[in-house]
Amino acid sequence: QVQLVESGGGLVQPGGSLGLSCAASGSIFSINAMGWYRQAPGKQRELVATITKGGSTVYADSVKGRLTISRDNAKNTVYLQMNGLKPEDTAVYYCNAQTLTATPIRYLEVWGQGTLVTVSS
Repeated sequence: QVQLVESGGGLVQPGGSLGLSCAASGSIFSINAMGWYRQAPGKQRELVATITKGGSTVYADSVKGRLTISRDNAKNTVYLQMNGLKPEDTAVYYCNAQTLTATPIRYLEVWGQGTLVTVSS
């Protein structure tokens, strides 16, 4: 009933930039927090950044100063601008949204399908 569609992944050289976007659609009453998580090969999924409806943000220490999360509440879309990318940033990036559905009204946490970001020469 609610889905997240991610876009923007790809191959980039070290030091390069890449922008990700994630749009939520479906029977949505409201969205509280949205965020980005990533999973590198052979590793567990980890938090990258989150942002609340009011604009409060949380970043992993490893990405502070390089990655920036933002959202457009009117479009139910969250963005991740990635600058100064490093090989260790290589991972599948997943979008997450904490939603309150409209019909029926209930809490639902939704995950995107993931988009691959590869940082390599």
